[in-house]
Amino acid sequence: MGSIALGLIAGAICLWAVNGLKKIFGYDDALDVFGVHCIGGIVGALGVGVFAAPSLGGTGVYDYVANKVADYDMGTQLISQAWGVGTTVVWSAVVAFICYKIVDIVIGLRVTEEVEREGLDVNEHGETAYHM
Repeated sequence: MGSIALGLIAGAICLWAVNGLKKIFGYDDALDVFGVHCIGGIVGALGVGVFAAPSLGGTGVYDYVANKVADYDMGTQLISQAWGVGTTVVWSAVVAFICYKIVDIVIGLRVTEEVEREGLDVNEHGETAYHM
């Protein structure tokens, strides 16, 4: 039941991120990857810390040394999940920035203004996207 509740919550927050957050910050995300995967992943990762609680029907955390389900502290688990989320966000930002700089150095990130005016379909691909 926790996974169903978490799916409904994450779905609603992802919908807001795609329709509202994108307008608030004005970023260009044609495929809504950030709103769905980043925001949904954060909500899901943090939600695991909540819905894994045995008091909410979750399985808790298994202690393989003691060979039993360990005492569960939701706050401690949420902090652990938040550390994981933060590490992932920082890692992704650093790697994306490095890739961005490599592409910028090797082939560049922008086409010339003339090519942009003519249209990338004609100039880069040799065909038109729309027949007018």
